Amino acid sequence: MSENASRRGPLSAHFRKMAHNNAWANWRLLSACMRLDDDAFKATRTSFFPSLRETLNHNLMVDLYYIDALERGGLGRQVFERFRPFEAPALFQAQSAADRRLIAVCDGLSDAALDATVATDRGEHGAVEERIDDLLAHLFQHQIHHRGQAHAMLSGTDIAPPQLDEYFLLYDSQQTRVELRRLDLLPPEVLL
Repeated sequence: MSENASRRGPLSAHFRKMAHNNAWANWRLLSACMRLDDDAFKATRTSFFPSLRETLNHNLMVDLYYIDALERGGLGRQVFERFRPFEAPALFQAQSAADRRLIAVCDGLSDAALDATVATDRGEHGAVEERIDDLLAHLFQHQIHHRGQAHAMLSGTDIAPPQLDEYFLLYDSQQTRVELRRLDLLPPEVLL
């Protein structure tokens, strides 16, 4: 292992950091969305999905699908079939619960476990074995992508979108650390 790699810590620590960051960013964004009235939450806006409600429910549904695969829960595509969209207050709680499940998955991973595979049910295409590190990278990228869309949609409302990019750097950390303590989440330097 190179000197730089040993200073960075194990790759599993990076995914633990990402899981905690994901939970914090979802909390910040959904907290802002909870301040919208129902009409504004459901209003048609410009994005891949046509409303905040649909975008954030899509994010949750995909989280549940991949978390089930990572937990080897066996539901596969049934996650999509069973999913019923949530309204803002219930969505906030359901996303928080999913985020805690993802943290638990990542907290239980070693670097060696990241090389393992899990089956993802791809319907008519059958099961596809995906590496855990690749699946996690995809899941976090998916979250960031759609959270960014929701963030942009929120800027078209009376509620200011929250800053979501302050988790990793110590320079940005004062307010972030207060929120992380409140949410019982860990700052990145602790997750090595």
